[in-house]
Amino acid sequence: MLSETTGRGQFPMVGSQSTGPIPPTQLIQVVEAAAKSGAQLFILSIIGLFCSTDKMSEESILEIVRKNFPDHLILGEEGGIIGDPSSDYLWCIDPLDGTTNFAHGYPSFAVSVGVLFQGNPVAAAVVEFVGGPMCWNTRIFSATAGGGAFCNGEKIHASKTEKGVRRLGAAAVDMCHVALGIVEAYWEYRLKPWDMAAGVLIVEEAGGAVTRMDGGKFCVFDRSVLVSNGILHDKVRM
Repeated sequence: MLSETTGRGQFPMVGSQSTGPIPPTQLIQVVEAAAKSGAQLFILSIIGLFCSTDKMSEESILEIVRKNFPDHLILGEEGGIIGDPSSDYLWCIDPLDGTTNFAHGYPSFAVSVGVLFQGNPVAAAVVEFVGGPMCWNTRIFSATAGGGAFCNGEKIHASKTEKGVRRLGAAAVDMCHVALGIVEAYWEYRLKPWDMAAGVLIVEEAGGAVTRMDGGKFCVFDRSVLVSNGILHDKVRM
């Protein structure tokens, strides 16, 4: 019989113990608004009303972040590092996770926004595009450190089975699927902080496990990641 426990408590935690001086409710509100703003441009692009690019999506996200937290440091896939390097907060922005999937109309891409406090994830939002041509829709995954993980406002949990690993070509989406309990594990090498900052917190807050591929303690500046429901973790790590 499989253990009823999940990865949480068995593996080193990656999330921060605190969101710092900013209350989690305030922080996640801005994180979600920023992710939705970037996603809206791709929605308009899909229905033919606008030709969006990764850079435009990132600029839309940056506008919201700067308006609310002008003194925070930001790391964007398109724009690199901007902001105050002495800030305790670092925003990791992926304006389009799964670019090739988006280009082919394959429903596995997302906008991902994660925030670190003193180097550890504290808030995350991933807007995933689902459905496919003729039936596109979105759903938003979110989490705050110690506050649980949610999909469209409903609390989610990692699975308690040993079914297996899936990789769809969009790191944030793959990790959210582990958190949702529809996939048991995901791993990848050579990722960037903006690929992982949001997804790893969502997995952990859903009760899953997050480590490097060798099972060591993970940070978003590592080059490998393994996330799972915890039950499958030791069987997958290398």
